[in-house]
Amino acid sequence: MTVAIGRRTFLAGLGSTVVALPASAQEPGRTYRIGFLIPTPRERPAVAALFDELRLHGFVEHQNLEVLPGGFGFRNEELTELATDLVRSAPDAIVAGPELPLRALRAATRTVPLIGLSEDLVAEGLADSLAHPGGNITGISLLSPELDGKRQELLIEAVLGAPQIAAMFDAEVTPPSPSDVAARGAI
Repeated sequence: MTVAIGRRTFLAGLGSTVVALPASAQEPGRTYRIGFLIPTPRERPAVAALFDELRLHGFVEHQNLEVLPGGFGFRNEELTELATDLVRSAPDAIVAGPELPLRALRAATRTVPLIGLSEDLVAEGLADSLAHPGGNITGISLLSPELDGKRQELLIEAVLGAPQIAAMFDAEVTPPSPSDVAARGAI
């Protein structure tokens, strides 16, 4: 039996993370401002899944949610300027990733909450740990080796009695070695 989580399901989970960050309860009559700094065009199904999840939790664009412009489908050469402009627009939170957009935003602000989507926030030096990220970055680490045991437990629970469980990964992505992590230094 093969168990795979689709990109749409994954980004819906990210939407839940976004929903939890700005406030535990919505303030009536308030419009929340959210920024994005992700290389994916807004029209992609994965991004639509994130907005679907936000709507399920009561955040509706043009009602109580303002999406700041300019943060989708950019070129890396634009990152510094886009990050600075986005922070100046005073968002309640910014969704960003992978590593380069998060680094550009971290250089621009240490106070605006950043919801990151990256390979490994800890190994990349963007978070102190998954349990206690520290600073203004939180989010989802896709490859965090420290979660492998927990992922296996969840798979086994999800498919009790399965004779085989397979996991898919991108062979083109190589996790950083311990020496790479050490070379990056502290946050």
